[in-house]
Amino acid sequence: MLEKKQHNYEKAVLVGVVTQNQDEDKLQEYMDELEFLAFTAGATVDRRFTQKLTQPDSKTFVGSGKAQEIKEYVKENEIGTIIFDDELSPSQLKNLEKEIEVKILDRTNLILDIFAQRAQTSYARTQVELAQYQYLLPRLSKMWSHLDKQKGGIGMRGPGETEIETDRRIIRDRISLLKDKLKIIDKQMATQRNNRGKVVRAALVGYTNVGKSTLMNAISKSDVFAENKLFATLDTTVRKVVIGNLPFLLTDTVGFIRKLPTQLVESFKSTLDEVREADLLIHVVDISHESFEDHIESVNHILMEINAHQKPMIMVFNKIDDFSYEKKDEDDLTPGSNKNVSLDEWKKTWMAKSKHPAVFISALTKENFPEMKRLVYDEVMKIHISRFPYNDFLFEYFDNDENEASETED
Repeated sequence: MLEKKQHNYEKAVLVGVVTQNQDEDKLQEYMDELEFLAFTAGATVDRRFTQKLTQPDSKTFVGSGKAQEIKEYVKENEIGTIIFDDELSPSQLKNLEKEIEVKILDRTNLILDIFAQRAQTSYARTQVELAQYQYLLPRLSKMWSHLDKQKGGIGMRGPGETEIETDRRIIRDRISLLKDKLKIIDKQMATQRNNRGKVVRAALVGYTNVGKSTLMNAISKSDVFAENKLFATLDTTVRKVVIGNLPFLLTDTVGFIRKLPTQLVESFKSTLDEVREADLLIHVVDISHESFEDHIESVNHILMEINAHQKPMIMVFNKIDDFSYEKKDEDDLTPGSNKNVSLDEWKKTWMAKSKHPAVFISALTKENFPEMKRLVYDEVMKIHISRFPYNDFLFEYFDNDENEASETED
């Protein structure tokens, strides 16, 4: 089910709705993100369809007229996939497939597909497979009729049991098996964390594609996979890092995203445990993204969900090399945007009053790296001194690249 495949880019259209809780600007922002998700998964977007509704239609998500318009466009332009920006209910999915007769995906299914492509280790693949089955179980239809071949034979099918009921039973058995497998892996991961002793642990957290893996490589001098696509990193990577003469463990975790599927939050419990058990969080933000404040809010919301929001944190605003500023004329009365705020102005806003120390860097060009390293060092040292109060005098910071080293921990 999770076999890695080379994608031939397929044509797709996107569908979203403007509602009371989501204005047109917010929808366009989500659609931009959805298009990037589609590209990451292996699709090119041919067109976007949007509609204003009080709330999504309970039968087909969009109105019947819009559904007919999409159907005609898809048929005329030989489009093979329709991607909806929100999660579709089982009945909506069934009705749309019956009405339009092409492959229908929602945001959740698309993210799960990307995770399936990106999962490298057995651990990550098990987590993704569990999330996929949990998502698909209530959405079983004729597409799953082949599964009865996996569990056939005399006496295996109860009297009067239909094909789809057999498929559901197979899926439930598989979910149960995967959960048991994850429990074993969870124990192994917990043992690994305990074996790391009392060394201070720092975890990189942040929205997807903000440059966490690039920063990890720059700090630890390692070679963690990094790419300008969403969810390039799924597998948790831990490296031993030394800044000055102070060692600590640095963890690179999976990126967060708005509307993150609940199935993934649950199945990636052990990955999130690395965040829960970290002593220090390094929150990486893409300052060049127009909606970086929303990204911060989304990450903080997930940290609150996993009860990790009270931990010491450093705000690292990355990609200053890609930051663009559009100066607004004084007589321009049109509403401004984040693009009209300079980097110096941002530093004087809420960032200056934040309870978390902040630094502005470029992980790619290593601009302001000494400042960031000093900040990380100071925060790690505070935790280290509280843990080892009798040897704090040994840790006088000195800036010498020759004394920095890193080695693989996991």
